[in-house]
Amino acid sequence: MFSSPQAAILGLVALLPAFVLHELAHAYTAVALGDPTPRYQGRLTLNPLKHLDLIGTILILSTGFGWARPVEVNPTNFRDPLRDNAVVAAAGPLTNLLLALLAAFGLVALRPSGLTLTFLYQFFAFNVALFVFNLIPIPPLDGSRILTGVLPRRQAYAFRQLEPYGWAILLFVMLFGALDFILRPLAQGVTTLLIGIARSVAG
Repeated sequence: MFSSPQAAILGLVALLPAFVLHELAHAYTAVALGDPTPRYQGRLTLNPLKHLDLIGTILILSTGFGWARPVEVNPTNFRDPLRDNAVVAAAGPLTNLLLALLAAFGLVALRPSGLTLTFLYQFFAFNVALFVFNLIPIPPLDGSRILTGVLPRRQAYAFRQLEPYGWAILLFVMLFGALDFILRPLAQGVTTLLIGIARSVAG
């Protein structure tokens, strides 16, 4: 995926804030909505070791799509468990979308070169990938919790029965290449949209 050792190092540096801020958004949103679990588990921190998942990190570095260690929440602490859990889930991908937009502004407005270009491009690409990947409605990804929050109650609770099988479903889909087939066009579409917004604002 990387063209040189320097690009690989910059890619890793770009990946860390993308992952860490994604998980911090989950943690802070959960605490703000009444669940202290992330605070008790030490997830309100910028320390990447508290947030990285080994397999998810390897996958995003090698394939462009991956995940961090999920923030655990206790929905029974929320006023509206389904709705508030969906809000917590949405906070992570939306953070990546905002970070990608900021990187797009940097790419367009600064017109960087060399290592700065490599860093900004990798930071942009990782955040787009995390945004798109985490919106997949397969447990335990954020998209499944967002979907649960918008479905009618009966269908939402029925959908939640898939959670014990979520990783198996996700692995099956990944092994047969379906994720790559679906996600890359979506990532390209998001990329085009964000760069277009950046260009429009930058003039």
